[in-house]
Amino acid sequence: MANTFPEFTTEVLQDFADAWNRHDINALMSFMTDDCVFESSAGPDICGTRYAGREAVRAGFAEVWVTFPDAHWGNACHFVQGDRGVSEWTFTGTRADGARVEVHGCDLFTFRDGKIALKNSYRKNRPPSSARTDSPR
Repeated sequence: MANTFPEFTTEVLQDFADAWNRHDINALMSFMTDDCVFESSAGPDICGTRYAGREAVRAGFAEVWVTFPDAHWGNACHFVQGDRGVSEWTFTGTRADGARVEVHGCDLFTFRDGKIALKNSYRKNRPPSSARTDSPR
């Protein structure tokens, strides 16, 4: 397995955020434990949709880019305390139907053995804006 981080830092979380913005699934997975869990911000369960294990997490991460091909997490701010961390961000993306989403959100992380064991995502529930049909003046 690739990189392990003896101590998780805000710089490591920024590298993880940068991989999300590059849509680089291999880089993202290099940060995750073998038994990683991703709890998405939406889904049928109390935790959203829960993806457990590397292949399920890989699929869950990739699904974000299928839903929002131009997905971007900006204005990132991170902090780490021991085996826990937080990333705050502004998510922007456009769905296939042209609806645009812009919301604040955060990820809560649990680290183990120099990797991310749990990525628990939250974001504001804001209705998407309509697709823009007029041209700017």
